Amino acid sequence: MKQLLLSALLMLFPPTAVSAGASQLMALVAGLPAAPDFTLTDMKGERHRLSEQRGKVVMVNFWATWCPPCRYEMPSMQRAWEKLKDKNFVMYAVNVGEDEDTIFGFTFSTGVELNFPILLDKKGKVIKEWAVRGLPTTFIIDTKGRIAYRAIGGREWDDPKLLKEIQKLLPE
Repeated sequence: MKQLLLSALLMLFPPTAVSAGASQLMALVAGLPAAPDFTLTDMKGERHRLSEQRGKVVMVNFWATWCPPCRYEMPSMQRAWEKLKDKNFVMYAVNVGEDEDTIFGFTFSTGVELNFPILLDKKGKVIKEWAVRGLPTTFIIDTKGRIAYRAIGGREWDDPKLLKEIQKLLPE
């Protein structure tokens, strides 16, 4: 099943097809629906609650270690995190259904130290509440807790055009 889903995702969103304009990288979400709240534990055992980030822009990325586009975009997520972390911005990488050992092993294979929070959705409850249809899927939440953008498939998250769109949401 994982291989079938992976093949379909790779056909739709090849890792190299990520250099288009920002409007093609993220889709505006009509009506700005409220982001479903969640509380998840990170790799250090610390709890993170989405609603406690109100007033900040939050990136919520759903991913798995077996997903090539997910693996591909992680270094660019770290670079984006380094550029935005001091600007009322929070990044959550929500791993779906894997254990800490699997994730920990993966983090060393990226060649980049990932120091943004990696959250654990071991039972897949949160991903269902967010109606994710494929991995990776990323949501950008505005300062009022509403889903502003959605991106399905891998991205270069430090692309200047994409960062500019995210920065438009940041409080002054």
